[in-house]
Amino acid sequence: MNYRYSDYSIEQLHREIGELKEKAQKAEQLGNISEVQINERKMQVALAYTFNPDEFASDGVYQLKMEPGFKFKINYVNGVFAWGHRINLLEEMYEKEEALPISLLGKKVAE
Repeated sequence: MNYRYSDYSIEQLHREIGELKEKAQKAEQLGNISEVQINERKMQVALAYTFNPDEFASDGVYQLKMEPGFKFKINYVNGVFAWGHRINLLEEMYEKEEALPISLLGKKVAE
């Protein structure tokens, strides 16, 4: 039976994150890069459910954990996903709006 991460307890989420990490490591050892990426993305989404979405403000600018130097300006938060625009090293905002799990957002840098 499949469950949604929103139905998991914190303990179940941490267990799921551990299992996904193991799967990613095994896939990496086998050289299956796409499977590594899939498991890492699932891990980030599961991890996002352990965060409080209320701690992320609309119009806030946050560092991106996986991409040093890049920032993300939040337009709005929907569930555990922040919708907004990336900002590159030259402070240029990308045109395309995208959604990122809040677990990928680091320190708040501006409002």
